[in-house]
Formats: sequence, structure tokens, C-alpha cells
Amino acid sequence: MKTGVRRSKADIVYDTVNIAFLTLLLIIVFYPLYFVVIASFSDPSAVGTGKVILFPKGFNLNGYDLIFKYKQLWIGYRNTVLYTIGGTALSVSLTLMTAYAFSRKDMAGRGFIVMLFIIPMFIHGGLIPTYLLVRKLHMIDNPLTVIILGCVSMWNIIITRTFFQSTIPHELFEAAKIDGCGNLGYFFKVVLPLSKAIIAVLVVFSAVGQWNSFFNALIYLNDRNLIPLQLVLREILSSQTQMMQQLELGIGDQDMAQKTFLAESVKYGIIIVSSLPVLCIYPFAQKYFVKGVMIGSLKG
Repeated sequence: MKTGVRRSKADIVYDTVNIAFLTLLLIIVFYPLYFVVIASFSDPSAVGTGKVILFPKGFNLNGYDLIFKYKQLWIGYRNTVLYTIGGTALSVSLTLMTAYAFSRKDMAGRGFIVMLFIIPMFIHGGLIPTYLLVRKLHMIDNPLTVIILGCVSMWNIIITRTFFQSTIPHELFEAAKIDGCGNLGYFFKVVLPLSKAIIAVLVVFSAVGQWNSFFNALIYLNDRNLIPLQLVLREILSSQTQMMQQLELGIGDQDMAQKTFLAESVKYGIIIVSSLPVLCIYPFAQKYFVKGVMIGSLKG
């Protein structure tokens, strides 16, 4: 007859405190997402007056109806998808190639070049010089500006370089070199097939960053047909805030109050619409994401 391991009081107390803490942390993280979902299809007046807390009040899809009819939203959605695909592809490609070069000990002047890459992490040129440079290159109102600016992150390069150094043994390159394979062939035929984990990490980092980015578009894009989804969301939130301020000052009428409450539902609906693609893609990359981050953090 098998007997289970006897647990001490300290183990029971530890497990209880640990479960309680993790449960509390889950509630803190999950509740904002839950509230956004139930608020998006609840009665706008109930949401605006703070009556929606744990359960939805009423059922109203007018917010989603306005979202799907708002042309500028879908223009922004299209632009964000294009910026995300282009920016992610460029960022991942440049990061992998740069990190591979930095991982090679036989690279001439490697230390000096790495230092040049590290300096901008701490000392940045600033917004005004960058804007003057972009304007001099005639890239104002050019969608490539949103894709190119910030496409390379030294943090990602360091993580990827560490992954190459700690995961791919140098003997593989020597064996490939004996077979007549150069650096270019070794990179594409050996390194990349063995780097699926870190590639998934870079794709998630780059895609999420580009999807949520709005500052570069705010500064360098004036054409409304080029602005991303996040700027459209920002405009809606700003207009809704202005209407709320007018109501608090007693300027608005009953019709404005109803529009303000409806704008509240639209706000939550747009948050769901804008976040849904990222939430759908992340679970498929989670396995490689965790593996890549842990391997890339073993040593610097």
C-alpha cells in the first residue's frame, strides 16, 4: 500500500499563500480585459454612469455598428497591418544579420562596432534633429518613415547574439567551412533553421511594438489616409474626453449626453478590435517565445 508524502505545516502555509497571491494577480490582470469586453456590448448609459462592474447591463451593439461603419477606422486598420508586416520583416531581418555578425569572434573591429551600436541606447540625438533629418530626406508623409524609424533595437540584437553564442556551437561553422560553405551559406542553411525560437521572439516583439506604435506617425505623417489605427483610436478618445468635459461644465444637452455614452461603448469596442489580432497570434508563438527568451538570457 502506497502512502503519500507527508506535508509539513510550512508547506501547507506556503502553498496557501502562493495560491492566494497568484489568484489575486490573475484577477488584477484579467479584470481590465473582462471589463472592456462586457462594457463594449452593455447599455452605454449604464457604462457611462459606472453601473457596469462585474456583469453587463443590458445589451447594445450600437457601438460595434458605428465601428464597422467608420471608414477612417478601416483605413487605419489597413495601414497598421501594412506597417506591422513591413516593419516586422525589416526589423527581424536586420536584427538577425547584425546579431550573427556580432556573434562571430573573427569579425574585424567587432568591439568598436558594437560600442557604436550601444552608445545610442543611452545617448539619443533627440526629436528635433531626427525630424530635420527626415524632412531633409523628403520622407515627411512617407509610410516608409514609420517602417524604418526604430526598426533596429540593440536590446533585441543583444538577446539574439547571446542566443547564437549559447545555442549554436562554433564547431558547426568549422564543419560547414570544410564542406565549402561560407558565412552567407552558413547563415541561411545552418543558423536560421536552428533559430526558430529566437525568430519567434523577435517577431512577437517587433509586431507588437509596431502594432501599438503611434508616435512616429503622429510626428511625420500629415495625410489622414496614411495614419495607423492607434492614431484613429487616439482621435476618438480625445473627442470623447472633450464631450465629457462639456457635459461637466453644463454646456451639453441630453442629445450630447447620449452621444457621449455611445462614444464610451465605441471606445471599448475599438480596444477589442485593435487588440484582437495580437491576442490571436500570440498563443501560436508562445512556445517558441518562452524558449527563446530563456535561452537568450543565459549569458551576455
